[in-house]
Amino acid sequence: MTLDLPPAGLAAERLSLGYAERPVIAELSLALPRGELTAILGPNGCGKSTLLRAMARLLAPSAGRVLLDGEDIHRRDTRALARELAILPQSPIAPEGITVADLVKRGRTPWRGPFTPWRDEDASACADALAAVQMSAFADRPIGELSGGQRQRAWIALVLAQSAPLLLLDEPTTYLDLVHQIEVLALLRRRNREAGLTVVSVLHDLNLAARFSDRLVLLGRDGLVATGSPWEVLTPAHLQTAFGLAARVDPDPVTGTPMVIPL
Repeated sequence: MTLDLPPAGLAAERLSLGYAERPVIAELSLALPRGELTAILGPNGCGKSTLLRAMARLLAPSAGRVLLDGEDIHRRDTRALARELAILPQSPIAPEGITVADLVKRGRTPWRGPFTPWRDEDASACADALAAVQMSAFADRPIGELSGGQRQRAWIALVLAQSAPLLLLDEPTTYLDLVHQIEVLALLRRRNREAGLTVVSVLHDLNLAARFSDRLVLLGRDGLVATGSPWEVLTPAHLQTAFGLAARVDPDPVTGTPMVIPL
C-alpha cells in the first residue's frame, strides 16, 4: 500500500508493532503533515506509546515502515535525525545528581561534535527553553529535589533546547496540575503557530486534546478508529468504539471545540 503523503511529514505505512510474541498494532497506515499539532488518544494498552516510540525510531517494526518526508526513518543518519526529531518518552530517567541546567544542555548534543566548544547559540537555546517552561529559577537545582511537575517541565525544556522542528511527546502533561497542563499545551501551540513546530503528543484528556490540537488520532483495541479534525474524531460513535464510553459531544462554550460529556 502506498500512502498519499503530504510533501513533508511523518507517516506510518502498513506498520505492525509488538513486543516479543505480543502484537500491539497491526498494519496501521497514517500520515501526519508537518506544521500541525496532533494528539494520539485511546484507552490504556491500545498502543499509543508504542506507536510514538516507533515513529521516533526507538522501536523497530515487525512489518511496514515509518517515513519522514517520504524516506524510511531507519535509513536516516542518527545525528541528522536527532536534528529533525526530538522525543520525550513516558518515564525519562535522569542521571543521579544532575542539575536542571545540565539536563537541558543535553538537548544540544545533536548540534555539537565531541570537540565543539559551547557556543552562544547553545546557551541561548537552553536559556530560551528554560524560560518557556518557567524553570529558569530552578536551573541550578538537582533534578532529584524537584516535584514531579517541575521535573516534567525540565524534561520538556530539554526537548525544546534540541531545536528540532518535530517533537514527539509521550504524555507531556503527566504530573502537571491543570494550570501547568494548559500552560504547556498553550506553549506548544504558540511554538507551532509562530515557528511552524510540528508536535505529536500522546494525551489522555480528550477535552484538552480537542482544545489544543489540529488533528487527532484515535486508537482502539483493534487499531485505528479515526483520524482527522477534533470534530471528525470525537463523535459518540467513535468514543463508543474506542473506549466503550457512552457520551455526548457538545461545543465547548469558551472555544467552540468538541467537549466530551460522559453519560
